[in-house]
Amino acid sequence: MSDSTPLAGAAAPGPGPGFADFGRLAHQYIDGRWRTGTGSWDIIDFNPFNGEKLAAITVATVSEVDEAYRAAERAQKPWAAAGPHARRTVLEKALRLTEEHAGEIVAAMCEEQGAIRSKARHEVELACEFLREAIRLTVRPEGVIVPASQRSRENRVYRLPAGVIGVISPFNFPFLVALKTVAPALALGNAVVVKPNQNTPVVGGGLIARIFEEAGLPAGLLNIVVTDIAEIGDALIAHPVPRVISFSGSDRVGRHVGAVAASHLKRTVLELSGNSALVVLADADLDYAVDAAVFSRFVYQGQVCMAANRILVDRAVEAEFTERFTARVRALRTGDPREPETDLGPVISDFQADALSAMVDRALAEGATALVRGRTLGNLVEPTVLSGLPADSPLLHQEIFGPVVLLVPFDGDEEAVRIANDTPYGLSGAVHTADAERGVNFAHRVETGMFHVNDSTVQDDPQVAFGGEKASGFGRLNGEATVEAFTTQKWISVQHGRTDFPF
Repeated sequence: MSDSTPLAGAAAPGPGPGFADFGRLAHQYIDGRWRTGTGSWDIIDFNPFNGEKLAAITVATVSEVDEAYRAAERAQKPWAAAGPHARRTVLEKALRLTEEHAGEIVAAMCEEQGAIRSKARHEVELACEFLREAIRLTVRPEGVIVPASQRSRENRVYRLPAGVIGVISPFNFPFLVALKTVAPALALGNAVVVKPNQNTPVVGGGLIARIFEEAGLPAGLLNIVVTDIAEIGDALIAHPVPRVISFSGSDRVGRHVGAVAASHLKRTVLELSGNSALVVLADADLDYAVDAAVFSRFVYQGQVCMAANRILVDRAVEAEFTERFTARVRALRTGDPREPETDLGPVISDFQADALSAMVDRALAEGATALVRGRTLGNLVEPTVLSGLPADSPLLHQEIFGPVVLLVPFDGDEEAVRIANDTPYGLSGAVHTADAERGVNFAHRVETGMFHVNDSTVQDDPQVAFGGEKASGFGRLNGEATVEAFTTQKWISVQHGRTDFPF
């Protein structure tokens, strides 16, 4: 957006009472009870667009984290013993409640996340798909009979719940990421303790608790602790009860989570930072590639781990693509996320807004050119398109969590693959080409956990393994990968004859 384009929209009233009432949901939820934390300070939940105070939540202490885990531990075994059909009934009710209250959930996302309505609606719709998959997961785990070395022995391998799962969720897709871990974990017979991001404690915490509370989930199976490392240190990770820690966030924090969990012999699923490339080959449909590139970079203001930080364009079509792309970017409207004409809402905080502005200033000082230079007004950060970065620019190799995009030219597929892989991250990516098999061949050579031909870099599917390579984490979720993540296997052998022992 150019400096002369006005910002869209004006402030609207905050959320009122109802299913997504902030006043009710801005609490700890431990052992089936809504509680006030006993910490010495409050997390203030702000609307990132207008700065309105939505709620104040007194933080949970180490003692309350322990209470949450102990409640989960007590509740988990009876829940596992209840069987898949009892678990399925609760999840079916949770799905119906989410569908019935979708409008209120969307409104809450606009308030707390700064998400535009179309993004919020998509998040809720995808969360419903994950709930449907979780319903199917209740009856999916199967035991097997494995051939034995002795004819009279029978080997049975059972798939059992892991036990208690600790979940640390992000602010950018708080409702979806919480549900895509909580729902399958419960479906498979586990109990869960969730620490939502402190920027989205209601959408990523309280709302999830209310859905399952009203769906009839027994007390203790789902606990929400709203707190911060400044209060609890590593207690959420190091506590002896949880056997699996699922974390979504930056690689810097993820490395620490992984190290602490490993020192306590816990399994982890780490979904971390990205630096995705969307690659436009010379034979691509340029109009469609522009559409995909604009969405891949600017969905939710670019605050998405899978977002395309880098748009790589073959020099044969660089000028034409750049003209079309920059025209589309200038037309994007930044403003109130609740207004239907808004394309980009605010970034999550003034700290993030300031960091993005400083990042652009450094790139320009290094010799980059701003083809589009957006303004920063409060937490509203207009889109910026940079080109001509030096090959050694740190910006080319790091995650950019905001509406700043880098255009990088290349000559031929080999150079494009080299540039795409020239990053410590390996989460997602995309390539656009008229030849789908050429695209698949290209995808095979890019070092990522996910890659998409003729589509956006931002994709998720309940039945397809989701995760990254390199510094983008390890472990996978979704479908069978979730079964692997949240269950364990137990071998029980039965000797129907007699074993001849050597002594």
